[in-house]
Amino acid sequence: MGKDYSGSPKLQLLELKRKRITWVLVVSGLCVFFYVLGAWQGTSRAPSSQSELYSRVGCDVGSTEKTNTDQVSTSSSDPQPVSDPLDFESHHQLEVNSSEELQKFPPCDMSYSEYTPCQDPRRGRKFDRNMLKYRERHCPKKEELLRCLIPAPPNYKTPFKWPQSRDYAWYANIPHKELSIEKAIQNWIQVEGDRFRFPGGGTMFPRGADAYIDDINELIPLNNGTIRTAVDTGCGVASWGAYLLKRDIIAMSFAPRDTHEAQVWFALERGVPAMIGIMGSQRLPYPARAFDMAHCSRCLIPWFSNDGMYLIEVDRILRPGGYWVLSGPPIRWKKYWRGWERTKEDLKQEQDSIEDVAKRLCWKKVIEKGDLSVWQKPFNHIECIKKNKISRTPHICKSDNADAAWYNDMETCITPLPEVSNPDEIAGGKLEKWPERAFAVPPRIRSGSIPGVTVEKFQEDIELWKGRVAHYKHIVSQLHQGRYRNVMDMNAYFGGFAAALMKYPVWVMNVVPANSDVDTLGLIYERGFIGAYQDWCEAFSTYPRTYDLIHAGGVFSLYQDRCDISYILLEMDRILRPEGTVIFRDVVEVLVKIKSITDGMRWESRIMDHESGPFNPEKILLATKSYWTGEAKQQR
Repeated sequence: MGKDYSGSPKLQLLELKRKRITWVLVVSGLCVFFYVLGAWQGTSRAPSSQSELYSRVGCDVGSTEKTNTDQVSTSSSDPQPVSDPLDFESHHQLEVNSSEELQKFPPCDMSYSEYTPCQDPRRGRKFDRNMLKYRERHCPKKEELLRCLIPAPPNYKTPFKWPQSRDYAWYANIPHKELSIEKAIQNWIQVEGDRFRFPGGGTMFPRGADAYIDDINELIPLNNGTIRTAVDTGCGVASWGAYLLKRDIIAMSFAPRDTHEAQVWFALERGVPAMIGIMGSQRLPYPARAFDMAHCSRCLIPWFSNDGMYLIEVDRILRPGGYWVLSGPPIRWKKYWRGWERTKEDLKQEQDSIEDVAKRLCWKKVIEKGDLSVWQKPFNHIECIKKNKISRTPHICKSDNADAAWYNDMETCITPLPEVSNPDEIAGGKLEKWPERAFAVPPRIRSGSIPGVTVEKFQEDIELWKGRVAHYKHIVSQLHQGRYRNVMDMNAYFGGFAAALMKYPVWVMNVVPANSDVDTLGLIYERGFIGAYQDWCEAFSTYPRTYDLIHAGGVFSLYQDRCDISYILLEMDRILRPEGTVIFRDVVEVLVKIKSITDGMRWESRIMDHESGPFNPEKILLATKSYWTGEAKQQR
């Protein structure tokens, strides 16, 4: 005798859901069977992979109309109009819409509006001040994690669009005037009514960043595509990086979390790449041989201290043949020593010490002219190894992973370069000039140094992302309208998303999870893009509300067994701007779980088919963070 479901609506839903799933599986199975049978009989080429099988089967379960899936492919540059969002409620009603499971996250107190979990000054005070360890990453313990939404300040406004944002930001978004007072005569930032203006000045470039960069260009080539990636240590409001962008040079700017000046926050509000970071005791979260140029303009880093450890770290992240540009103390100390309020002897000793460390790193001093000094890292270590055998420290490191940079301590030894066969060869391989570099096969792939990564996989990835971004243009209408500027790819792989977005006025922070099986961040830099290592069980090194668009492909399948994914989603909410967008890609079971959490976070979302059609098991969840702000505190 069959069960009677008439008395229970929930049991009726379960039985209806079971019948629908059974019917879908039977029909899908028949479709696959007849397709494979046809291929076996020679009427069609058999699919070569599981994903191709899903995308090529021509059965449309749930509709009487035939779907031509051949018209939609991952490599198409002109996808067909996007179908309506999938009716997942019919299959996942209990999981998605159950009021019993939906948890609504309340807003945090306004005192957390500027909260940076892993660089919280209050927590930092508990740690050793030696080597600035107290300003490094110190993340909250599990019991300290917040289960609330970080509020935007009252009167928060959508930031100015790029390129206007380079010069202006709303005061209401970052209500801090301290920097405009402290750096008033240096033209870093000025307050004009309800907004900030960034004149482009700096401590060592009173004529403006543009003129300063022109001075550098007279010493090393900035305009021919040879230099593409740069790092600015102690960046201020990142005007150097902001004005390099029009020369097709992208700079990773970093500075410590400060109490009121909010330098990195201003940089990101301007639409300029930046993150919170410091030269302390640990390696910077970037791979070896990442940057074509490093820069310090009065960054106040003691380059000669601790056996030259900080300059040795710059050497690690500089590409062979890369440049280090230094301005400010102690350069040109004979002219500025009184203004710097230091003695001639002190400044001379500092410059001599820097020169000594650079020489022991086998760097060549290119030139010292005016306020600028430039050194160049060698193209390989053939001569350096010979020299190292007869000179004193630093020696060549023995460690086997120069790229390891997630909570790894800095070392006082020279990071070894890949071996070469002759003195004229570039260690690690030669790079194409920008923009050809973006799509040329990176040297790390050509050399086979990344396990399992081949030239064929790389080229397939390029075509894959062309199709995906063409599809995103249809489902995220504001992508090509200039609405987004700061973009993050939480699981960047080869950097294909960033490459496919090159024609849009955006920059991409390419994140490679620190616990990935394959480390691809080095090849992303070889392509001419920037990024960082990150463990998504922790907070990212940025201020709240600093990204417009976040892409999360496969992130939650990677992390769902490692930590509570609700905290990852809360972190995404923290760094996403009001009305910002998130694109999730994952299997439907994971997306349903994500949606059940984000529905309690004031996000609007919908699950959609994969761009190749309904039979691909991977789906897309498109989510938008709603606009809301915290309440102004009442004056007593």
